[in-house]
Amino acid sequence: MDQLSQILQNLSFNADVFFSGNLCGIQSLGGSDSKKGHLHLLRTGVLTLVCEEGHKITLNKPSVIFMPGPSKHQVIASESSQAELVCVDIDFHAGNGAALVNALPKLICLDIETNNALGKTAHWLFKEAFNSQVGQQIIVNKLGDIFLVQILRHILKNGLVVQGMLSGMAHPQLSKTMKAIHEKPEMPWTVDSMAEKSLMSRAKFAALFKETVGQSPSDYLTDLRIAIAQGLLKKDMPVSIVANEVGYEHGSALARVFRKKIGISPKEWLMKFKSPK
Repeated sequence: MDQLSQILQNLSFNADVFFSGNLCGIQSLGGSDSKKGHLHLLRTGVLTLVCEEGHKITLNKPSVIFMPGPSKHQVIASESSQAELVCVDIDFHAGNGAALVNALPKLICLDIETNNALGKTAHWLFKEAFNSQVGQQIIVNKLGDIFLVQILRHILKNGLVVQGMLSGMAHPQLSKTMKAIHEKPEMPWTVDSMAEKSLMSRAKFAALFKETVGQSPSDYLTDLRIAIAQGLLKKDMPVSIVANEVGYEHGSALARVFRKKIGISPKEWLMKFKSPK
């Protein structure tokens, strides 16, 4: 399995379209309590984006702006600019989702016209978003998922990541360990056994892993297990079975780790996930 597929297989995220149409005026997004990232796809017209840090981008051709993590910003369009766009909420759930967000640039801007694969999906997404048809919302949301994967593929292919999960996957030595723990997270992994996979000493492996991925090997493994557990919980699998699937002897052990990392129990997390937004 390729690097990106390994990551996304155990990654829990939602891509939900919350706006499609002509924008006129100023729209503020990403408040202090928001934990979501954003995708903005400009179809036609002129759009200006202003970040909280002061960065300002003006786009006048079909483009995509990807902000993987929470970021307070404004999208601005005048009445004369005729800005047609689609806006998508990206919710990377706790666990490996946080690790992926930390691995990505805070803001990525891509020209859709010069990227054939992204352009094709964007064109389809625009067509569905701007034409009311049966099953429109489901198709639009699924296309949002596909578009996001294509952007992540572009990031990985073009080496736009300096540190994080994707960097570990691309590292000639660490990739062996990353592949092994993603394929068998339930194994009784230790730093020693992970180092052995990469044919390195424990100390050298631990230091290189932290420098490249941005987390200790143990913390990364825990986040991976939580991400997988969340995916299984969403399928209504019993907590005790989920615990065994991700390397814990019983449900209470998983619950302790869940509370430490997320602040709530697996059952509480599932109730919150399933509750109406």
